[in-house]
Amino acid sequence: MASLKELKGRINSVKSTQKITKAKQMVAAAKLRKAQAAAEDARPYAARLAEVMGSLASKITVSDNSPKLLAGTGSDKVHLLVVANSDKGLCGAFNSNIVKAALAKARDLQAQGKTVLFYLVGRKGRAVIRREHPNQIAHMFDTSDVRNPGYDEAERVADELVAMYEAGKFDVAHLFYSKFRSALLQEPTDQQIIPVPAPKAVAQTADAVTEYEPDEEEILAALLPRYLKTQLFGALLENAASEQGASMTAMDNATRNAGDLIKKLTIVYNRTRQAAITTELVEIIAGAEAL
Repeated sequence: MASLKELKGRINSVKSTQKITKAKQMVAAAKLRKAQAAAEDARPYAARLAEVMGSLASKITVSDNSPKLLAGTGSDKVHLLVVANSDKGLCGAFNSNIVKAALAKARDLQAQGKTVLFYLVGRKGRAVIRREHPNQIAHMFDTSDVRNPGYDEAERVADELVAMYEAGKFDVAHLFYSKFRSALLQEPTDQQIIPVPAPKAVAQTADAVTEYEPDEEEILAALLPRYLKTQLFGALLENAASEQGASMTAMDNATRNAGDLIKKLTIVYNRTRQAAITTELVEIIAGAEAL
């Protein structure tokens, strides 16, 4: 049985940990409001851009002469999995859920005879993927020196992906990130980003006529890279909100668990102290009677 000094030390240690988790929870809650607002504000722009893309795509016939980002390479042999993680921990299963989804997709593609490569964004999750697929890491994009990854980082990732695509290093790219639903729910998401799936056109009214200048195919070719950057930017914003939500929930659970442990240790401490006092009294009484 632990001594009173050891129990007292454990109680103080858990109390110190509880203070840290409580502070981390409050910080995550404050950051969550800003990150959630940014993610929600970006959704209407992405949705509207998808509508424009759908309208343009519905007016052209996809052929070998169409933009490569839309038409594809004509093959789906090599798949690139873009896995977006955070650079920090203490956020529950946020990163591991994204990695699990990516690894499950990799196993499914390999079972179909496809070649799988990985493009990793963020530090967390790298170790697991590198352990299972050490020779299939195409690139690792470092965001450790960026406080809040944003459009600049999305633009750099998009440019690198397009360069790799045009160089023939892969045929299809999938993006893995966490869709923010609420502070309690973050949904791992798999989205094909290259070639860009033709978005569904929004139904137009019977008398609505839209004329494009220059032609639809030329506008579409100019919008495709912007659309890709927008999708990556949205994924980074969703990830940021999901990370803070998961961190707040994880730290809240940790704070509660620390409180429960403190109560249990305090009970053990009091019982041990009472037993020690009782033993001393018995020894004193026995000694007095012996005299």
